[in-house]
Parts: sequence; structure tokens; C-alpha cells
Amino acid sequence: MPGRNAYAVPMCGRFARVSPPEVFAEMFHARLGNLEVGPRYNISPTNDVLACRQLPAGRELTLLHWGLIPAWADDRKIGYRTINARAETVVVKSSYRSAFKHRRCLIAADGFYEWKPDKVKKQPYFIRMKAGRPFALAGLWEHWEPQGGEPIDSCTIIVTAANSLIGKIHDRMPVILSPYDYHQWLDPNQRDTEKLVPLLKPFAESEMEIYPVSLKINNPKHQGEELVKPL
Repeated sequence: MPGRNAYAVPMCGRFARVSPPEVFAEMFHARLGNLEVGPRYNISPTNDVLACRQLPAGRELTLLHWGLIPAWADDRKIGYRTINARAETVVVKSSYRSAFKHRRCLIAADGFYEWKPDKVKKQPYFIRMKAGRPFALAGLWEHWEPQGGEPIDSCTIIVTAANSLIGKIHDRMPVILSPYDYHQWLDPNQRDTEKLVPLLKPFAESEMEIYPVSLKINNPKHQGEELVKPL
């Protein structure tokens, strides 16, 4: 396993999902099933994340391993390098192009973290929607079956250029999808990448807010509401 600071570089390497699954099931018009998951204030790579995907039987909420493992992979460790897919290359990169065409998902979130470097330390910031409403990150998922092992369903988060608000601390941000675009994003019959790529744009800064939070977020083991409280 990577060390504690192995994920200091990713463009979207930590986020929070604190609203209950029932809220996202209603948002995404998906069945909840028997999922019982509590709030997570510090979701890190290799954790399971709450996501919505379209299957032949309908939309479902499920848990996906964060770090996409392509179906052709020989080793699950590739997932350490695939927590984020760049919007500019997701159509052509071998790790993502099949999933982008056939297996897209919505990743449930209430906010995400980015770090602003300075001379002394990297100050973490929490970024969320105004009024704290939950939202969906654009994701891709894959099904991987290792020889002699248990299958893994995994995912990645697509990132794009930062809007002017987030650009003050970082040059990238995760793709946040409008509810109006959920259907097109999840539709398995939508395989025209030219119609999907325009969705991978920075979200409107006027609908978002950002504030500094505790350095406790730096440790993936830390959880709790105090992680998202403003300093």
C-alpha cells in the first residue's frame, strides 16, 4: 500500500459525502437497495465511494473502489494511478476510453478538499455548494476480474480546469454535473463522445463557496464533522 503522503499530488484526492444515501437515491432517481453507509468526511483513494450507475435493470446506488482498474489490467495496483481522469484526454487514454463510452457514473459528494501551498505548509480548503447542498461528480467505472480472486468494481473522478474561485488555490477541479445532465451522462445508449465532452467543464463559481479547514484532513484516518468546519 502507498504511504500516508502518496496521494498529495492528485487533482482531486479527498472529498466528503455526509448526506445520507436516501438523499442521493432521490436526487439520482435510483434504487437504494440494502446499502447502509454512514457519513464520510475524509474519503481517500482506495476507499469505497457511493456512486450511481445505470444497469439493465435500472439505476442503482452502489459502492465502488476509488482507483479505476481497467478490465485489461494485470494488477489492481494500477488503481493507485487512476483516481483522476483528465477531461482533456479521457476520450483517448487506454485506461479510460472504454469506460467513458460505456460505463459512466455519478459519484455522490457534499464537498471536496484542495490545498494551497505556501512557504510554511499546505493549507487545506473545503469547497462546497452554497447552502451546503449535495451534488454529483462525473465518474467512470469498470468491472475487473483477477485470476483466482474476487471481482472489483472501481471508479475514477474526472477533473477539468478550475473555475475562477478554485483557481485561487489550485488549477484543477473535479467535474461537477448539473442535474439536467444526469440522464445523458448515465444513458448507456449515449456513446457519442462529442456530445459528452462538453459536459466536462468547470462548474459555475457563483454557486460555490470555499474556506480553510483544519490540517487534520491531511491524515486519511481522521473523520468527523470538525474536518469541514471553517477555521
